[in-house]
Amino acid sequence: MRIALILSLLASTAQAQTCGGDVGGFIDGVKAEATAMGIPASTADSFFQGAQIDPAVIRADRAQGVFQKDFLSFSRALISQNRIDNGRIYGQRHDSTFDEIERRFGIPRGVLLAFWAFETDYGQVQGSFNTRNALLTLAHDCRRPELFRPQLVAAIELYRRGGMNPATTTGAWAGEIGQLQKLPREIVEKGLDGDGDGVVNLKDSAADALMTGANVLSSLGWRANEPWLQEITVPDDLDWSLTGLNNKASVSDWAARGVRARAGDLGPGNLPAAVLLPMGRNGPAFLAYPNFDVYFDWNKSFVYVTTAAYFGTRLEGAAIYNAGNPSAALSGEQMQQLQQKLTARGHDVGGIDGILGAKTRDAVQAEQIRLGLPADAWPTAELLNRL
Repeated sequence: MRIALILSLLASTAQAQTCGGDVGGFIDGVKAEATAMGIPASTADSFFQGAQIDPAVIRADRAQGVFQKDFLSFSRALISQNRIDNGRIYGQRHDSTFDEIERRFGIPRGVLLAFWAFETDYGQVQGSFNTRNALLTLAHDCRRPELFRPQLVAAIELYRRGGMNPATTTGAWAGEIGQLQKLPREIVEKGLDGDGDGVVNLKDSAADALMTGANVLSSLGWRANEPWLQEITVPDDLDWSLTGLNNKASVSDWAARGVRARAGDLGPGNLPAAVLLPMGRNGPAFLAYPNFDVYFDWNKSFVYVTTAAYFGTRLEGAAIYNAGNPSAALSGEQMQQLQQKLTARGHDVGGIDGILGAKTRDAVQAEQIRLGLPADAWPTAELLNRL
């Protein structure tokens, strides 16, 4: 009952959070929220002993320019031969854990190995930011308090359980902890003891981190023993307006339109899937299955999600993608100009940030259709000029 009450209250406080103002007063409000959920006042007081705002966290939050890279640039930067080789090594080293994950959750090891590689280089680089201070900073900041204040309260509960030390626990600038970089609320709700020692330790135990990551993916809707992403070839005369993550059809329907697997066979014919063209019709092409959607609950970045999903297929034996010959990507400044023009036409692009995210891609495709351009959701200088 206690855990159910805590999770219910965490959910109920996720909206309309207060932020900013005097830091001491803000902390007092968070303490009151925690004690209202049944956490002892002494625990909350101890948690915040020595807490402080970390300006470096704000700088890191405002400087995420890496997500402005296009898919080819981003994937080539993240996927190295060293990470591929280490994927094989760590996969073999933790073979029994991955076997148990596949048996229990139906998640192939390549999926989790890819996240493990990107998040912490297989546990080697977990971050040096004080987790409590990072969460306090982001909860107090008024950019995304609805995300981080519940995580700060969850961290107090995690501390009460012995799952973190507020003075010494470190991780990523955004408050994630451990080898797969999970936020406190995920650890409270989904943390699993993978090595059987009776403790959930995502920093020091790869088995705990991997099992917890699998539990998170499963809870987000991962469909056991189904594919997630597959490289394909597409005919030159495909109706490009049918592509994109919002346009799903059965695998059988895509096959009837001339879509083929680049290697092997397509997935089961009755599965819904979308044709994904991260660099437009002249770049790599993938079939995105229902499990691909789950990736966006792990990370909101389109380019990160696509790269992580693709790397998972590589670690499962897929070949290097056919890069094709896509049109040149817009610069960050051009992308912001495009987003401003799209916003002026009534599209929701999710903010003028120079990042080609899912919302911007949807808006681009809509304008390509309107203007009679190939509607492959890839923004070009021609589209920018036409707008």
